[in-house]
Amino acid sequence: MSQQRVLPQSKETLLQSYNKRLKDDIKSIMDNFTEIIKTARIEDETQVSRATQGEQDNYEMHVRAGESLMKLVSDLKQFLILNDFPSVNEAINQRNQQLKSLQEECDKKLIALRDEISIDLYELEEEYYSSRYK
Repeated sequence: MSQQRVLPQSKETLLQSYNKRLKDDIKSIMDNFTEIIKTARIEDETQVSRATQGEQDNYEMHVRAGESLMKLVSDLKQFLILNDFPSVNEAINQRNQQLKSLQEECDKKLIALRDEISIDLYELEEEYYSSRYK
């Protein structure tokens, strides 16, 4: 992330959209908190039920704003996963290296096994052809 990357216009637009959504969601949460504080003041007894209803409504708005932020975080994670090609390529290259080393190890074991079987087969053939039971 230390190097600045030039993003295509669609990605830049998408990032600006995410930034706007983030600002809107945070503003919504701040407004909800402000309203919760306002409704917490009770001036007389007749306002208790109205204040309770207002508080419940504000809590619901707060939950919606929180859910919206969670959706934004999810979208940002998806954007990062789908568009972070250098780290994806690095992971693919690393996995390729692991598989190549495993393949080389298997090839070496197979060659050693082939050589052992070849030696044993040669000895068995020699024993068979030199025996009197052929």
